[in-house]
Amino acid sequence: MSSLGDSSALSVSLPSPTSLDRDAAEQIARTLKAMADPTRIQLLSLILDSADGRALVGQLADELRLSQPTVSHHVRVMAEEGLLERSQKGRLVWYSVSPDRVDEVSELLNPVSSAPPSPLVLERIAGDLALQFRGIFSGETVDRYVRESYELLAREARIIRYLPSLTGRFAAERLRALATADGLLPHDAPEVLFVCVQNAGRSQLAAAILRSLAGDRVRVRTAGSAPAEAVNPRVVAALDEIGVPLAGEFPKPLTDEVVRAADYVITMGCGDACPVYDGRRYLDWDLDDPSGLALEGVRAVRDEVNRLVRQLLEQMDLPPGR
Repeated sequence: MSSLGDSSALSVSLPSPTSLDRDAAEQIARTLKAMADPTRIQLLSLILDSADGRALVGQLADELRLSQPTVSHHVRVMAEEGLLERSQKGRLVWYSVSPDRVDEVSELLNPVSSAPPSPLVLERIAGDLALQFRGIFSGETVDRYVRESYELLAREARIIRYLPSLTGRFAAERLRALATADGLLPHDAPEVLFVCVQNAGRSQLAAAILRSLAGDRVRVRTAGSAPAEAVNPRVVAALDEIGVPLAGEFPKPLTDEVVRAADYVITMGCGDACPVYDGRRYLDWDLDDPSGLALEGVRAVRDEVNRLVRQLLEQMDLPPGR
């Protein structure tokens, strides 16, 4: 990909981000105003949760023990701002969330919950992974890794949004690393582990760029000695500018088996927090932490990471594929 070429050229060729124009800002403000009422939030929730995604004003009024004129006022305001659609069948008027706003409204109405998943959720994750790793690990081993992975993400990374699905991904990644380290899966490509403190900036930049350049010729993992709750949004933006996806990555704690599986362990600020095993190549990249940097500073870190990743591929005798 030509945009990942010389880092100095890259930094001057990128366009400046476009500021939010006045019309877009006013639209956002109107939407926020239309939703900024507890009753409207309740109404939207009831409509979304209804059997067919629609409801009558009378039904909503009965459910919330409000007068029909009060409910009519609120749904009219939300309809005027495009949050709700109105459809009439005979004398009945139904309200539903506008199709192009469902994701937006659903995200708002499903706040982050700190409640742990039910045991049945973890059992299902373990059961699915036991099928995936059948003949490699016992069901007991898989179950232990699932529960431990959940606890690590909840306690060390403090992740609460989408915790069950991230638990499944984290446990699967750890099990694959363990199988590789123990010779239970073929080791047919170099394994690279990027480690930084928060696993939210430098390591994510490096992993995304390496995957983009090397494809499946290299297996890439990341971890953090003190993981953050989420990837730095400026890191995501800086990657997007050069057409490199983050690929759904998330901060995760450093665990022993991912170090054992790695051929290259590349630290970016965690110092001696990484276990040391014979036969691995340990590198330390001296990079500024993007945390707290403005986007321009994150771009500079990204460009230096790009240079170092290309250098790494040359050392592996795997020149960039694009």
